[in-house]
Amino acid sequence: MSAPRAVVLLSGGLDSATCLAIARAEGFETYALSVAYGQRHAAELAAAERVAAALGAKEHRVGHVDLGQFGGSALTDASIEVPTSGVEAGGIPVTYVPARNTVMLSLALGWAEVLKANAIFVGVNAVDYSGYPDCRPEFIAAFEKMANLATKTGVEGLKLSIHAPLISLSKAQIVQRGTALGVDYGMTVSCYKADDDGRACGQCDACRLRRAGFEAAGLVDPTRYA
Repeated sequence: MSAPRAVVLLSGGLDSATCLAIARAEGFETYALSVAYGQRHAAELAAAERVAAALGAKEHRVGHVDLGQFGGSALTDASIEVPTSGVEAGGIPVTYVPARNTVMLSLALGWAEVLKANAIFVGVNAVDYSGYPDCRPEFIAAFEKMANLATKTGVEGLKLSIHAPLISLSKAQIVQRGTALGVDYGMTVSCYKADDDGRACGQCDACRLRRAGFEAAGLVDPTRYA
């Protein structure tokens, strides 16, 4: 019997690297998908390539869709500053990219159907995150229902599951889980303002959450800061 296949969305950051390691540990043959969506820096895509190779992905592809043409996010529009003073409680920050996870999961769904993979892994988190609406369990459940209604695979009876193994974990728990699975977080890039060499700013929300996670986990932070 061959191993079941899974498409794993891989941004090159801490969470998605952990997600890839979990999928591998659960016995899936993994196919890593990164997306060039018009983000302001490409350092995370280079990191994704490193992580995919290190964690034994069967194949790594980069999909292309230009969400930057619409703007509306500090991650795709250079005229919008990335906040460095923390995120205000109760609001959705300007680092939210409209429809990003919906688009990425749709691309993963297309590849999964071609591969005859019945699983998609995504590293969304609803605990230590910035309040993005497309990181919630309700969104994942709704997308899974849609995926099984809208595909030939689903209609013909092969149920496709969306796995979000990090969704209820704290950042510290994610770091501990990945470390136990052998993830080298020094290869990953999480920063919203990383330079061309992948060095982090240390001030944006992604950097703050990442650093706090390592501190709470009692582990050395291998992040390279500018």
